[in-house]
Amino acid sequence: MNDQPKLHQLLEMLLFLSSGLRYKIDEIAERFDITTRTVHRYIKTFRDAGFVIPRPTDGYYFIDKNSPYFREISELVHFSREEAVILQKAIHSIDNENLLKQNLVNKLYALYDFDRVANTIVKKEYSENIHQLIQAIRLKNQVILKEYLSANSNEARDRLVEPFDFTTNYVATWAYDVHDRCCKTFKNTRIKSVHILPNLWENEISHKKLPIDVFRISSDRQTEVTLELSIRACELLKEEYPLAEEYIQQLNDKEYQFAAPVCGFEGVARFVMGLYDEIEVIGPGELKKFLKNKAEKILTDTG
Repeated sequence: MNDQPKLHQLLEMLLFLSSGLRYKIDEIAERFDITTRTVHRYIKTFRDAGFVIPRPTDGYYFIDKNSPYFREISELVHFSREEAVILQKAIHSIDNENLLKQNLVNKLYALYDFDRVANTIVKKEYSENIHQLIQAIRLKNQVILKEYLSANSNEARDRLVEPFDFTTNYVATWAYDVHDRCCKTFKNTRIKSVHILPNLWENEISHKKLPIDVFRISSDRQTEVTLELSIRACELLKEEYPLAEEYIQQLNDKEYQFAAPVCGFEGVARFVMGLYDEIEVIGPGELKKFLKNKAEKILTDTG
């Protein structure tokens, strides 16, 4: 029998209980998706190994700082206040779409709980909304996104949604829009505030994350596009859309090719039209037609 998953879970729970916070048995069970009986068994294992877990009088469990090895564990995996500030500044300096940033966040998740990772990577002005959304996801509550500013209509209005996940680095929230009856991403920087409702989710069966392309467009339909880029266009593509880098190949000293699936032509078309004299659309034909219609509409509207 392979004991590796069990060992991994034991180590995660050891870090969880040594965080300085206190948790009830059912909270621990929910966090690790195990039974309360298994939690009691793991706690006994820790006690047998010499970790002091006081018998709770208030129902909350934690590893006492006087436990053997506690100092070594604390110094190994926990940040001082000064270290945390430096780490936060360093992470904020990395672009939100950078895969290395996401890998760092994933490693932090292995050591810390959901809320504390959010504290590290989310800017202060948005942290309260993120924590409200985290709470709503945990409790499976509907929420109202107050005065959400839509990029399409350029209007701010309240949205009744069922949040169920976040995109990379908390850039946006995946939620089911109750009014429109579909799943969407809501940019977290466009939410004025989050109001958690007592209503529980009613549409969980419809909660589904759709693919997101490198131009940050989401859809359940994808189309392969191929572009030939100048050096300047290539560099600007990587700067504006860092996730595009893995789809770029060098053709010669002056030309590059970008070939990737997209979830709609809106994002890629905006980029192409901004650098129309430095990009050649190889395919598909539908993208060429989309760009032609856009250009004709611009000429008509400004004529």
